[in-house]
Amino acid sequence: MAWLSENGLLLGLAVLDGLASAAAIFLVAVGLNLVFGVLRILNVAHGSLYAIGAYTAASFTLFLTARGWPGWLSFPALVLAAALVGIILGPLIERLLLKRVEGQEPVLQLLVTFALFMILEDVQKLIWGVQPVANEEPMRLLGTVDVPFGADVIPFTAYQLFVLPGIALLTLLGLAWFMRRTLTGRVIVAVTTDREAATSQGIDAAKVTMLTFAFGAALAALGGALASPTTSMVPGVGASTIVLSFAVVATAGLGQIEGAAIAALMIGLGRSIAVYLEPELEVVVPYLIMVLVLLVRPQGLFGILETRRI
Repeated sequence: MAWLSENGLLLGLAVLDGLASAAAIFLVAVGLNLVFGVLRILNVAHGSLYAIGAYTAASFTLFLTARGWPGWLSFPALVLAAALVGIILGPLIERLLLKRVEGQEPVLQLLVTFALFMILEDVQKLIWGVQPVANEEPMRLLGTVDVPFGADVIPFTAYQLFVLPGIALLTLLGLAWFMRRTLTGRVIVAVTTDREAATSQGIDAAKVTMLTFAFGAALAALGGALASPTTSMVPGVGASTIVLSFAVVATAGLGQIEGAAIAALMIGLGRSIAVYLEPELEVVVPYLIMVLVLLVRPQGLFGILETRRI
């Protein structure tokens, strides 16, 4: 019974951690899906935008706390960091680099975005160094809550329990509504579905492309900014994130929004449960889930891009 109780508590912790992890992965993966839908480019550098968002958010928070400003300002600082990364780096990368390889061979696109990823990794080291950077203020402010689990209670951080999943859920609902119910969203869907036909109807496809990439970059940075209080930022964090995001995108099917959320939940929970119960399988589980899904449905869980878009 003691073994069962102990492993039950571990499973409860794994589920809670998995939900928080899935939330951050979803934000990155859905941004990657949006970018692919419009540009038809699988952007490897997307993971660097996640890392830069995390580092920038940590820098903002450390700047505020060092000057004795109110701690609650760290929460808008997380969103501001993500917005700045999207507004500044998004259009810059799309106009100066990705625009030049749009429509080219996929291998060339991957090589270019991988080169950009390597450059941005070095930029991170130049700005923030190679020592871990911690951003603990948001977690400290909210403290912990007791989560009932069977006959036991699990103390868990309120930030990971409410803020991360809450913002991911709001993003999912808001993005689904925006894409299907607003004129701008329908314009993006039109460009995604048939770029030439959309252009012939007077839609400025180049502008739509730039705005979509900036929005996708902001989502990746938001994932990093929101995840920054939960872990220390170190060089290479963007690489592990983009690999997990690719696994989510492949599992869900390219061009999916709701599908990306479900796939992120599957992979986040699977990876977290492995960490607690079978740590040696942590690296394998996300890709095992992806492979099993693709063996049954090569187009992903929710259809192929050509028949179900955004």
